[in-house]
Parts: sequence; structure tokens; C-alpha cells
Amino acid sequence: MPCHPLSRRLYSALVLPLTPELGIDEPGLRRLVQHYLQPRFAAEGGLIANPEAGEIFYLTREEKRRVLEIVLEEAGGKIPVLAGTFAWTTEETIATARDAKAVGAQGIFVVPPAGSMDVSLCWDSVRYPEVWLDQIQAQDRAVDLPIFTHPITNVSQPWGLGLPLEPTLKFCREVPNIVGWKTTYAYQGHRILARAMREHAPSVALLCSSAHLFHEYLATGNFDGTISGSWNYALEPMLDHIDAMRANDLVAARNIWDAGLARLHEYVYAELGRLHVRYKIATWLRGLIDSPRMRPPMPAPRAEEIRRIGQLLRGAGIELAHDLEQAVAQGSAS
Repeated sequence: MPCHPLSRRLYSALVLPLTPELGIDEPGLRRLVQHYLQPRFAAEGGLIANPEAGEIFYLTREEKRRVLEIVLEEAGGKIPVLAGTFAWTTEETIATARDAKAVGAQGIFVVPPAGSMDVSLCWDSVRYPEVWLDQIQAQDRAVDLPIFTHPITNVSQPWGLGLPLEPTLKFCREVPNIVGWKTTYAYQGHRILARAMREHAPSVALLCSSAHLFHEYLATGNFDGTISGSWNYALEPMLDHIDAMRANDLVAARNIWDAGLARLHEYVYAELGRLHVRYKIATWLRGLIDSPRMRPPMPAPRAEEIRRIGQLLRGAGIELAHDLEQAVAQGSAS
């Protein structure tokens, strides 16, 4: 089966600009989308409205619809847009998927159920795959759109945070509309999963998430595209690095990677409990959004994070929009 034309692209999981009162910053979101319409990214990129990085867990159904409307309006058909569908009940998840189709999203981005320990912390996805599979199939029946997964689950070996191989292959086999699989895995798990997917689900794209491992994924051929929040803060050097690797110019790729890009990503991904706030700090420091704050209970930025990310952005050749020490004082106190 051939790959879906939407699947092998560089999707950015959009952060969500917020006002000082923590409402949706609609003009700020429009500016952020415009950043991605530069021809070099738009030619092979895509956007995900309402991903985990965009605080989907803390948005109402109406807010999710409004965010998607804005992203689609600004994208103007120049770049594909997928829509996150997470909600706290399956009924509302299906309704959110229907909203996405009605508004014009080209695909849906599905997230596992959350809330009760039965479906989040204690879910055994190998023995009970139906906990998430049933919900994906319900969305599929409701909208019949291309499906991209965010297969985060409780930690296991060798998979890390990713859904183990057995249910992954089952999902791909039973839901033909699954065309993109976000790889949220530990490195060894990613390698095992990629080998099996190439053999048993070759039409499903491996969309890499953890940008600190992109060099290795590109080198091994286990990289069909991305679904990553790192595009929010490092678009230009990431494109340079990917282009060099695809051209088999390892010297140029290593020069970019080792000059500072790897260190920047490594810090952002060093603590998964700080990942999304660090995405937002970095996006704010380079001037693409007006505030690094997220809705509680998401954590507030810390001064040491702002300072270190600012230093690492500079090290990767990315210009800051703020004086760093002023940003440290402003961002950690806001």
C-alpha cells in the first residue's frame, strides 16, 4: 500500500500563545503560524493545532475549535493542518474530531485517554489494547480522515514512553486510516519498532518526535518526517541539518549538529516533566510568542531554565529577541 501524501512531512506541534490572563492570544497565534509559511518549511512541513505542546489537556471544546479555525485561516491552504482531538471522555473526543472535520482539518492527531489510573498510569496496553483502540476506531468511524497518533503511555522497556510494538502493529493493522506514527520512544525501542514497522506496516510513516535524536534517526534511515515541538524554536538550523543529512553531506550535518544544535535539544529534552515549558521558553526567547507561561497546573518557567536556554539558543546560532538577563527577570516573575 502506498504512503498517504500527508504522511511523510515535517509536522510542528504548535505551542499556544497566551495572553497575560492566560486566554488564547489570537493575534499571537496568527503570527506564529505565519512563521511557518516561509517557502522552505511550507514545501515539506505541516502544522498540528491542539497537540500536547499546545495545552490541549487544558482547553475547552470551544477553545480547541477556535484554535483550529485560526490556524487554518492563517495557513490558507499553503501547508497541511492536522487537529488534536483529545478530550476527557470518548463522547467529547468524537465530537472534537467531528469539529475538526467540519472546520477543515486534513487529518486528526489522536492522543490516548487520560484521567483515571485505569486508562493512564496503570494501563497495560499489551493485554488491553482496546482501551485506546476502541476510541481511535470510534473517531475513525465518525470522520474517516487520515489519522496520526501520539502513542504516549506509561514507561516500559525497551520502549520508554512509547506504545509497545505488539499493540502498535495491531492498531496499524486494524485501522487503515492510521498513516503516521509519532515516535516517542527510547532510542533502542525506536530502532526495534522502526524495523518491525518497515516490515509489517510500511505505509505508516515514522514521524520522529525527540529532536535530540534526529541525527541518529536520519543516519539509520528511521526517519520519514516529524511531529515535534522543537520546530517552534529551532526551525532554521533543524532544516539545515536535515537537508545536509539527506544529501549525505555528513561533514556539513555534523558541523551544524555539533556546533550547538545537539546541546540545545539535549537540554530541552533532559527532563520530560519540563519538556513543554522549555519548548515555550525557547519560542518566547526568540520572539515568536509574547509569553512563556502555560495554564496551571503546567509549571512556570524557572530563572535557570530561561538563562540556560538563552545561552544554548545563541550557541546554536539562533538570535534572541530579548536581553537575556531582562528575560530571566521577566519570565520567571510573570
